[in-house]
Amino acid sequence: MEPKEVVDFSFSSPTPPSSSTRWWSKETVAVVTGANKGIGFAVVKRFAELGLTVVLTARDVGRGNKATETLREQGLHNVHFFPLDVSSPASINAFVSWLRVTFQGLDILVNNAAVSFNEIGENSVEHADTVIKTNYHGTKLLTESLLPLFRLSTSVSRILNISSRLGSINKMRNLGIKATLQKENLTEQEIDQVVEMFTEDVKEGRWESRGWQEIWTDYSVSKLALNAYSRVLAKRFENEGIRRRRISVNCFCPGFTRTCMTGGKGTHTPQAAAQLAASLALLPPHHLPNGTFFLGFGPYNKSRL
Repeated sequence: MEPKEVVDFSFSSPTPPSSSTRWWSKETVAVVTGANKGIGFAVVKRFAELGLTVVLTARDVGRGNKATETLREQGLHNVHFFPLDVSSPASINAFVSWLRVTFQGLDILVNNAAVSFNEIGENSVEHADTVIKTNYHGTKLLTESLLPLFRLSTSVSRILNISSRLGSINKMRNLGIKATLQKENLTEQEIDQVVEMFTEDVKEGRWESRGWQEIWTDYSVSKLALNAYSRVLAKRFENEGIRRRRISVNCFCPGFTRTCMTGGKGTHTPQAAAQLAASLALLPPHHLPNGTFFLGFGPYNKSRL
């Protein structure tokens, strides 16, 4: 699933859209989850500035409406809001139904919604169930629920999962789990089993001795599972062939970004991260990879999921 060709850029010099690479229009629908603030909000703004129709989602209705109104006051009237809590199947069902009726489909999904309850330097797993339920199970359920709504297009529909290098397979110290997740024929069921193993280890108080990631453990495991799911999903569409509905699935780590999750610490702003995320999501079809993990700080780095 290694891409044949990828445009090269970095935070300091993101590739600007041009008339020759611009494949989208105001009819192109992009959904961004967890978008009332931070990177998600900045991605919505960037998409709107570039002329797409954007759906901003957030758990909190008041904050979501306020974020949408802020953008509309800036002249970005192509932004729409609908409440979405990815940890709630009922909320996902309501959102999917609304999207189907309102727009009849979508072209781009940016899975940004995620939670973490640790401060920088802390590593509690007290909220492991919530973190896994939101960052992995919720994102997966939303994605699977939206798959039938992705439009068939020569420009290729896109899923960009905002992930983290903390979820890198290289950071997994348990060799048995590492071997499972590196299997060429890895299945979603096996990923779920790994996640269940982690939550059980947390309940039994043995997660430290079992070789799980050492930094932001619950968040890291949730992103490890998301990366693995992204690889399996990308392979599913790779195997379908170009004559059937095609969706490109990739992951993007924005790096150490100054957001609420990092306590405002970081090496760059949410706007800088969003600029790069939007550029990845809008790559021209002939440059669009599938099953790739992008590391977004310093040089523009990529690798197979």
